[in-house]
Amino acid sequence: MRTRHVFSHILALAGLCLPWAAHGAGIATCTGKFPNPITDICWSCILPITIGGATLANVGGQEDIPNPTSPLCSCGVNPTIGLSIGFWEPARQVEAVRKPFCLTSLGGVDLDPGIPAPEGARFTHAQGDGDQNSFYQAHFYVNPVMDWLQVVTDFPCLEHGSFDLAYLTEVDPLWNDDELTLILNPDAVLFANPIAVAACAADCIAASVGFGLNELFWCAGCQGSLYPLDGQSTVHMGGVRTSALMAQRLTAKMHRELLAWGWHGQAGLCGPYFLPVMDKSAYKTQLTYPIPNTDKDNGKCCQPFGRTTVLWGAGKEYPVQGEDFAYMLFRKRNCCVGY
Repeated sequence: MRTRHVFSHILALAGLCLPWAAHGAGIATCTGKFPNPITDICWSCILPITIGGATLANVGGQEDIPNPTSPLCSCGVNPTIGLSIGFWEPARQVEAVRKPFCLTSLGGVDLDPGIPAPEGARFTHAQGDGDQNSFYQAHFYVNPVMDWLQVVTDFPCLEHGSFDLAYLTEVDPLWNDDELTLILNPDAVLFANPIAVAACAADCIAASVGFGLNELFWCAGCQGSLYPLDGQSTVHMGGVRTSALMAQRLTAKMHRELLAWGWHGQAGLCGPYFLPVMDKSAYKTQLTYPIPNTDKDNGKCCQPFGRTTVLWGAGKEYPVQGEDFAYMLFRKRNCCVGY
């Protein structure tokens, strides 16, 4: 009887460990949903719309960064005089997933390219009372939703194109190795110290009341450190918080690889420009999956990079089908509209 009793305890403990073992082995479901442009996107995030330094339209006190002060601008070899327009364009999308090649933003398509499976999501506890660590794969999409919906016709400031998968971290050897990723961001070594980490508290405060501090470019606000630019998180405090960190890291990685450019400010009036160090204040994010964050908090449903997830992230994660995350990125756009 004693042997049977001990065996039953072993089975019970094994049952408790199975979910963790499944995560560690990369066994996970592939779920998702293509964002419904009517119900899943918070369109007030494109505001405010400005002409020069003057605000033309704003609802709910949407946040903004400085625009070129003059309402007039010129572009081209033979300069064309135009109006300096500013707005926030929904043009990119990023997701963090547990299962390799799971395309959450395409409805949960399980892509099988026929190559050895890369590492899947990992959730582990450090020794003793250490924090839980995690790892996610991430994907970057081109999604100029205002263009393919034809929301505004003949408006030259919108990026033209269609929905497209632009980047898969599963085929990037730098994404799951802290040492290899130093090839891309060797400056991370300079900020791997307690003073630099403590400075990120100021970035968290700034991002929670407005936009993050670009002077602290190594910080990801309340999500911790932006470096290393990979899928490893040494402090996992829920899927929403960590996926927000992955969204920020992957976007910064795209800038460092010159796959994402700057479109804002005086320099962006006549077209995009190289911006290898991401401007954190040029992006606002909106969760579109698993639960679209369309409910407004103080008139807003988009969050600048680094803002705390305590308020808007509550109740946005649930077991099995609610553990992968997708975000719409609204980027700041300044454009010279000729007449």
